[in-house]
Amino acid sequence: MDQYEKVEKIGEGTYGVVYKARDRITNETIALKKIRLEQEDEGVPSTAIREISLLKEMQHGNIVRLQDVVHSEKRLYLVFEYLDLDLKKHMDSCPEFGKDPRIIKTFLYQILRGIAYCHSHRVLHRDLKPQNLLIDPRTNALKLADFGLARAFGIPVRTFTHEVVTLWYRAPEILLGSRHYSTPVDVWSVGCIFAEMVNQRPLFPGDSEIDELFKIFRKYWCKISPQNLCILFRLMYYFYMKNLGYSK
Repeated sequence: MDQYEKVEKIGEGTYGVVYKARDRITNETIALKKIRLEQEDEGVPSTAIREISLLKEMQHGNIVRLQDVVHSEKRLYLVFEYLDLDLKKHMDSCPEFGKDPRIIKTFLYQILRGIAYCHSHRVLHRDLKPQNLLIDPRTNALKLADFGLARAFGIPVRTFTHEVVTLWYRAPEILLGSRHYSTPVDVWSVGCIFAEMVNQRPLFPGDSEIDELFKIFRKYWCKISPQNLCILFRLMYYFYMKNLGYSK
């Protein structure tokens, strides 16, 4: 770790802390992600192993570049290229952002390029949200980041966990507890992000899985009668509980 000097903490999540740092040899500004190692006997978390292995395989202009991995003193650090801000911060700092179709198209195109590359290499990101889309404000380059929940997939589609993707960007099939899903879950998230860029507010800001489902169906199935909507939600709840392992 002598090569890297921490400058300031810029983020923190379930799996670790991210610092803005400097490479003492090249003087380059980098992002340093410190992975939490909960217990010595458990070793490196599977999420970190997954992120490292996937990012080493993927080299694309719209995917954040993993530059180095440092494992020392019972700590694990991932060294990434540094980008100044994320899409969420960019939208919050630019009130007129939604009125500029040119920049929205530019960002959407880059998101789609990045996720198309992932899918062509059989990788699901599974956590697309504005906070995980990094931006260089000087060039408007956008890159997908945070592959801690990403998974390689095959054909036929394997069984995955349903506890992925930040709630507001989660596809209906995952909300209903499905463990058999594929690339459409990322495409749904991209659609939610696109709508948020245009409207300057989240499309489905639910506060629970059931509330999230209700917001989705209420918005697009508003012509359904209240009685039929009630039946629909009872069925949705039944399948949701069934997928969680409850038979009644």
